[in-house]
Amino acid sequence: MIIDHVKLLKLANRIVTFGGSSPAEATIVAEHLVEANLRGHDSHGVGMLVAYVRDLDNGTLKVNQTPEIVSDTGTISVWDARAGYGQVVARQAVEWAIGAARQHGVAVNGLRNAHHIGRVGTYGEIAARAGMVGLHFVNVASGNPGVAPFRGREGRFLTNPVCVAIPGTDTNEPILLDFATSRVALGKVRVAHNAGKPMLDGALLDHAGQPTTDPSVMYTEPRGVVLPFGEHKGSGLALVCELLAGAIVGSPSVTTATPPERGIINGMLSIVIDPARLSTRDSMLAEIDAMIAWVKSAEPADRDLPVLIAGEPEQIAKAERMANGIKIDDATWGQLMAIAERYQIRLDS
Repeated sequence: MIIDHVKLLKLANRIVTFGGSSPAEATIVAEHLVEANLRGHDSHGVGMLVAYVRDLDNGTLKVNQTPEIVSDTGTISVWDARAGYGQVVARQAVEWAIGAARQHGVAVNGLRNAHHIGRVGTYGEIAARAGMVGLHFVNVASGNPGVAPFRGREGRFLTNPVCVAIPGTDTNEPILLDFATSRVALGKVRVAHNAGKPMLDGALLDHAGQPTTDPSVMYTEPRGVVLPFGEHKGSGLALVCELLAGAIVGSPSVTTATPPERGIINGMLSIVIDPARLSTRDSMLAEIDAMIAWVKSAEPADRDLPVLIAGEPEQIAKAERMANGIKIDDATWGQLMAIAERYQIRLDS
């Protein structure tokens, strides 16, 4: 199924609305999900609505939540999302941090107990487009961990993403480094499983610890595991994210008893810096442009594959998908249609 992004946005908005969300909340969540699809991150796109509806049914996702401000010193705050839509509360938390950084130069927010915050790059983009540097560390507490540590064959982490965003210039878009500390996001395994496609080599082990490209090992018992990216490097970053966004923020961690029926819980530590407090704006922007030009001047290893910087693959994907539509695999589309039928949503209206 290839569907225009406007139609997909309308469907997502209606599903979230029928779940009980206010129009403002439904708009933020739906736009966030479809933007993830447009950016090429289908793992964090509209396919997540299946899990969201499940968690609404279970009562583990709460609509229309106002976060509890646990503490606020002006430069450091801690918020409890109270299991509200992460796309809404995380955006509010980063916007608070941007405002505080403008006033004080730097701000830190610890976000606890958010339902799935989605594509973390969204919050980095918000910071960067406000002229700020954004650093975001996320942990995931939702059932049995599916990511193995370095040299391990049993899950000890979830995907625990990291995002670093640097402002753009008049000639370059913001630099957006946004990645899971696992070799692939678990959502990408779901997308491959639904599409009946193999995973890339080096991403999965089966339950016996043997390398495999079969995504079904993550959906059968005994379950396999996803490997960390870069061996000890990804494993080390996953541990750091777990501690920064879990233990230090005070949000549930992977060691907390979180049965699958609890739903998806994210913690996030955000650090927002006003770079104007560190150097002059003109010199900073000139150096950003110079560094990007230097990196991209490297001779490509494959002439058909130009050198890219962080954020460019998403820009390329969005341009292509805006023009040609978003491809949704048959299994995911069938799941969305089942939800639409349950909520009596007509796609042609």
